[in-house]
Amino acid sequence: MAPYHRNIDDVLARINFPLYTVQMLTNRHVLVGGGGGSSKTGVANGFEIFELSHDGRKFHVEEVTRHETGPNVVMNCSVLLGEKRTYLVAGQESHCQLYNVISEFVTQENGDIENIGSDHRENTELRERKPKLKSNNNIKKRLKFVLTPSDSVQTDIDGPEPLCRVVRIHPNGKLMATGGTDGHITMWRFPSLQPLTKLKGHTKEIDDIDFSIFENYLITVAKDGHAILWDSVTGKEVKKLTWKQPEGSKYLYKRCRFGVIEGEKRSALYMLTNPTGLAKKQKSYLQQWLLEGSLKQVYEFDESISALAVRDDGRFIAVGTMFSGSVSIHTAFNLQRILNVVGAHSMFVTGLEFLPVLNQENYTVCSVAEAAVLSISVDNQVCIHTLPYRKTIPLWLAITILMFTLFMTFLFCSYINL
Repeated sequence: MAPYHRNIDDVLARINFPLYTVQMLTNRHVLVGGGGGSSKTGVANGFEIFELSHDGRKFHVEEVTRHETGPNVVMNCSVLLGEKRTYLVAGQESHCQLYNVISEFVTQENGDIENIGSDHRENTELRERKPKLKSNNNIKKRLKFVLTPSDSVQTDIDGPEPLCRVVRIHPNGKLMATGGTDGHITMWRFPSLQPLTKLKGHTKEIDDIDFSIFENYLITVAKDGHAILWDSVTGKEVKKLTWKQPEGSKYLYKRCRFGVIEGEKRSALYMLTNPTGLAKKQKSYLQQWLLEGSLKQVYEFDESISALAVRDDGRFIAVGTMFSGSVSIHTAFNLQRILNVVGAHSMFVTGLEFLPVLNQENYTVCSVAEAAVLSISVDNQVCIHTLPYRKTIPLWLAITILMFTLFMTFLFCSYINL
C-alpha cells in the first residue's frame, strides 16, 4: 500500500470561488481559474496567480494577480510559454478567450508597489514613481502579471446551451484544439485563432483532448465512450482505442494525457476510465496505452477518478478522485502508486499540475521533495502534495551485501560437500 500523507501544510490557498483549472505560468507561478457562473449568486469568476516559495520545510504562496472575468466562469485553460510572449486561452461559456500575459518586475514596500521595468508599460495599470533612497532590507522585488484580453471566438454553436468544454494549445505553439457539447473538435491556427478544420468523430460532449509532444497526434475522449487518436496535421482519424472491458460493464473515458517516455523522444499515452450505469460498482482504471493503439497496463481504483497530470520529464503521474477527494502519485513506467493523499479535498478533484523539473535555469522553486503536485477542487482550495525522496541502498552497500551473500553460500555448499 502506498504511504498515507496528510497535514495542514498541504493547503496553500483558499479562493472565494470554485476552482476548475490549474496551470503553471512559470516555474514558480501557478494560475488557477473558476467561478460561480453567470447566475446572481455573488460568487466571482476569474483567475488568481500565486507565487510559490519554499522555506526549507514547506511550501508557501503569495497572491500576485487577480483577474475577474465578469459573468463568464473559467472552466478550462491552456498556457503557451513563449520566448518573447506568453499566451493564455480560456474556455468561457461558449467562447474561447485569448489573453496576452504581460509580466514585469515590481518593487513592494509596506504594501506599496512601484513599476521597475516592463516592455509593455502601456498595458499595465501600475503607477510609475521616481525611485527613492530606501533600505534594501525593506524592498521586495517580484514578478507582476497583467492579463490583457485579446481575440475571442465561439467554439461551440450547437444545442441550447453551447459550452467550450476543453481547450489545448499544441506544444509547438502553432495549433489549438477546442471541444464542446456539440461533440466536434475544432482545429485553429494559433495565435491568430483562424479556424482550420472540424474533426467529426464523436457524437456526444467532449470531455478531454491533448497533443503529443514528439508525434503529430491528438487524442480526444467524449461521453459517447470513444477515444480517438487523430493526425493533428491532416485531421485524419488514425485509430479508435478499444480494450476488453469486464463482462457486463460499460466504461467511459474521463481524461487523457500524453507524457514523455523518460530518456526517449517518444510519447506515452495515459487515460482515466470510469464505469457507468449498472457497472458503477466495478473498478475504475488508470491506463497506459502504446501509440499503435494497444493497452499496455492498468492500475485499479475503487472509486471514480476525475483528474490526471503527467510530469514534464515523464517520470510521475498524478490522479485525483471523485468521491473521497484523494490525490495519488504513481511511477509512470509501471503505474504503481507511491503516494496516496486520502481526503486531500472535501469534494472531487477538478485539476492537477506537477511542479516542472525541466528548463529550470530561472526562477525555480527548490524543495526537498522528489516530486510535488498541485491540486484544486470545487471546495475552493489550492493544495500541494509532496513525494519525499525514497530511501535507497548505496551502491557500495549493495555490492558488499551481494559479495557477503555469495561468500556465505560458498561456505555452506562446502560444508555440505556440494
